Amino acid sequence: MKASDNCTTQKSPTILILPRMCWISGRRRRSMEKNHQTLLCGPCKLQMGDRVLLILPRIPEWWLVNVACLRTGMVLIPGTTQLTARDILYRLHASKAKCVITDESLAPVLDTVAPKCSSLRTKLLVSDRKREGWMNFGELSRTASSDHVCVETKSEDPMAIFFTSGTTGSPKMAEQSHCSFGIGLTVNGRYWLDLTERDVFWNTSDTGWAKTAWSSVFAAWIQGACVFVHQMPRFETTTVLETLCIYPISTFCATPTIYRMLIQEDLSRYKFQNLQHCLSAGEPINPEVIQKWESNTGLNIYEGYGQTETVLIAGTFKGMKIKPGSFGKPSPTYDVQVVDDAGDVMPRGSEGNLAIRVKPHKPFCLFSGYTDDPERTARCYRGDFYLTGDLGIMDEDGYLWFVGRTDDVILSSGYRIGPFEIENALIEHEAVAESAVVSSPDTIRGEIVKAFIVLKPEFKLHSQNELITQLQNHVKKLTAPYKYPRKIEFVQQLPKTLSGKIKRAELRNKEWGIP
Repeated sequence: MKASDNCTTQKSPTILILPRMCWISGRRRRSMEKNHQTLLCGPCKLQMGDRVLLILPRIPEWWLVNVACLRTGMVLIPGTTQLTARDILYRLHASKAKCVITDESLAPVLDTVAPKCSSLRTKLLVSDRKREGWMNFGELSRTASSDHVCVETKSEDPMAIFFTSGTTGSPKMAEQSHCSFGIGLTVNGRYWLDLTERDVFWNTSDTGWAKTAWSSVFAAWIQGACVFVHQMPRFETTTVLETLCIYPISTFCATPTIYRMLIQEDLSRYKFQNLQHCLSAGEPINPEVIQKWESNTGLNIYEGYGQTETVLIAGTFKGMKIKPGSFGKPSPTYDVQVVDDAGDVMPRGSEGNLAIRVKPHKPFCLFSGYTDDPERTARCYRGDFYLTGDLGIMDEDGYLWFVGRTDDVILSSGYRIGPFEIENALIEHEAVAESAVVSSPDTIRGEIVKAFIVLKPEFKLHSQNELITQLQNHVKKLTAPYKYPRKIEFVQQLPKTLSGKIKRAELRNKEWGIP
């Protein structure tokens, strides 16, 4: 393939393009994949139902282990390569995993925590070199028998456990079944991603997150689409833009954070000759970002809304009218409503809990529950509904609008203020790269709106007092005057989870003096 003249050519990045449906259909097999499922059952001595912690970057072996666990009935637990020793120890203890698979970069960390985990009995290393105390993935794959028959799993058998990103408290273990993700993610691929066998799809998610299962495994393969993977150790905006130019990527999905970074570049230098469909998920995307991306590329961004516990809950689907600020309409899989705290459906236009109807029949694509935590699972349900923990509004056209997490809403002088609306207004100002809005204590109003703002580089030397006044007046013009941030603090960066979501709870706790 020839690079576009509009792109700056550099040394070719490490790229992996996976054959369409190559491992699920079994029709196209390569020597490196024929023995991986036997390896887990044979040399590793694992059995159906055992839990496997997988911590690998975007390399072929990550997909091989995914399929191996599916075929052997083992429960996969993906983890990001950004995990610390403390994170890994917590996950091993909580999950009681019997096997861990990783590469050389994290093997030393595993060696420090493994002796503290009585359940762990197998360590499998993906490397060209041997390591004491570890079995070698490549070596075992070459010697393992190719004689393997897939186990028969039931629809409700556990398939994977995903540790949620944990914006507050310890991460939870959301359990998905062979039915909930294995079949349920059809709705993502067919209706939101709009994938076909002709598409080459690039999802930028880290391998540790449920979004990778959403878009780099099931949704794409179910549709027969080609999965495009870029082994990018560190995120670089120019690398992303050049990759979209050079390779025949037709569908692109990224978090709002990535789009916010991309629009800071001079997009006129890049021409995406094959790109047809852009999507965003993980957090609400600001209307200003959608507008700037569209005006510079001619492409709309279609937002999707879901959770680790669910497949796609709602989205803006191809062909639908895009309402900037709304994440679209409910997916065909769910009956989504806005309900009050008692679980009663509220009138259109009212603010309440975003919820999924689970009675009289629980949707097959909803998670099984939080592993070993029935009390926390039970707290998710109210009346006939599963509560997402998010607040929103459904308008007269059936479009859904995000207000904020239940804990994020600010109560000031009797007014309920959603932080996302203020953040949307702030990012429309030319000086703002990113923002996060939380509550701050106030002796008169109880709490007030405070904004933490990351400035664009060209504004960092401007007078902060003048910028504060400008930003406050800017918000007053775009929202109800009482919603403007009475406090503004400029920061170099915002605290984020490993998956890139802003930790508003951390900022809020700092304001309220909560350790």
